[in-house]
Amino acid sequence: MNIDEFDARIRAVPNGGVTSAQGFMAAGVHAGFRKDPKRLDMALLVADEVCPVAGTFTQNRFCAAPVTVSRAHLGGVGYGMARGVVVNSGNANAATGGAGIAAAHETCDIASQVLGCEPEQVLVSSTGVIGQILDIEPFEEGIPAAADALSRAGGSDAALAIMTTDTHPKEYAVTYESQAAGYLGSTFTVGGCCKGSGMIMPNMATMIALITTDAPVRPETLHGLLRSAVDQTFNRVTVDSDTSTNDTCIMLASGAAAPALDPIDEGSDAYQELERAIYVVCEALARGIAADGEGSTKLVTVTVSGAATPQDADTAARAVANSPLVKTAVAGHDCNWGRVAMALGKCGATFDQEDVDIDIMGIPVCRDGLTVPFDEDEALRRFEDDEIVIEVSLGTGGGADTRVWTCDLTHEYIHINADYRS
Repeated sequence: MNIDEFDARIRAVPNGGVTSAQGFMAAGVHAGFRKDPKRLDMALLVADEVCPVAGTFTQNRFCAAPVTVSRAHLGGVGYGMARGVVVNSGNANAATGGAGIAAAHETCDIASQVLGCEPEQVLVSSTGVIGQILDIEPFEEGIPAAADALSRAGGSDAALAIMTTDTHPKEYAVTYESQAAGYLGSTFTVGGCCKGSGMIMPNMATMIALITTDAPVRPETLHGLLRSAVDQTFNRVTVDSDTSTNDTCIMLASGAAAPALDPIDEGSDAYQELERAIYVVCEALARGIAADGEGSTKLVTVTVSGAATPQDADTAARAVANSPLVKTAVAGHDCNWGRVAMALGKCGATFDQEDVDIDIMGIPVCRDGLTVPFDEDEALRRFEDDEIVIEVSLGTGGGADTRVWTCDLTHEYIHINADYRS
């Protein structure tokens, strides 16, 4: 499949989100996890019927109770069948021991009774403060209320309900008409929503992301599609180098756009189409997380090329993206390439400084490891852009490259996190 030709056929869904795909409804309600009665704090995403589901989760050893329970409901292999997902904000249900596990199981029990499915066909996720026992009462009232409010238009409320320090909801969806054999003329949609603003350097997916498609896919195939997208998008985001206890990315496939067609096979043209559409949605959401990093004013994209190995490329890119000195230089509109060089030099990737080139915002600032004179006034002008691009060539002769998204580091980040539990 020609990716450029396919990308030309992909269309963004206006105001699209997690319920843009056929076969899904959602709702966001105030259940009582937060004190403010006007703030939505529980989301419910439901498929019309039990359908294939896949998930990726945090690798933090202090993983939250809902992560443990959802992993178990996916058989420990990351995929299975599900009817719905319950997400609460305001309490992470992490580091809560047996009581937390019990609360996560009870949440699934309540939802299963309301939705008419098995408890194992419900997945759960939580976000908020770590170490606080999760009260079950809000679920007892919130889940039935959310079920009553379910609609195709409810995706936006669900996206609002999962937010913590996010400044705005993050939603995106695309649609495309398949040109693949066996699916010619079928129109498929992929949509999603996510939350994430701080404690972000995912090692699985992202803080919390819910993705849907109406394409027909088997559970194990869906897991492969999701993992591929996660590795290239959510796992390339870092705000502050911290991996959450609750990172969860869940994707459901209703098959509602082509109920009479066979499931899409791995490696087929239809698979490649769907794989690309999922990537496009996840990339948009991942970039949204980086751009909305706590206290941020800029989205920062770091690209590394010419690395000896993929691991070296990743290590170098993350070193630059996570450097407080690089991030504060961006916040201060300082085109200080020496901080980029410092971050590269300490990271352990193999290269010779005499081979390194660095560009900032398209301005050559370093060639062959040495400074290049540049127009400081032009640099200041380019710092007004919403996205700042830092490009590095390690010049090893290797062909490995990568891209990581981050944000600048401002005084506001300290303010938000110093007052997080207030």
